[in-house]
Amino acid sequence: MAVSANLDKLLDREYEEYTLDKLVDAPVAALAGVGEAGAEALARTLGIVTIGDLGRSQIFRYAAALVALDDSAK
Repeated sequence: MAVSANLDKLLDREYEEYTLDKLVDAPVAALAGVGEAGAEALARTLGIVTIGDLGRSQIFRYAAALVALDDSAK
């Protein structure tokens, strides 16, 4: 089953037409709101360079899980 989604608000304009398999390999700065300075800090401190690295990062998964648990408790 094919799935489509409008990701325009999540991405910088130049990445809006990328396919999902290309997006996970795109630099983390492709995400809306993540500038070059933020991307450089993520790379330097956590080794996160691509969107895929960010999404697969155990640290960010832990944080997302804690937030989801807190939200569900409210």
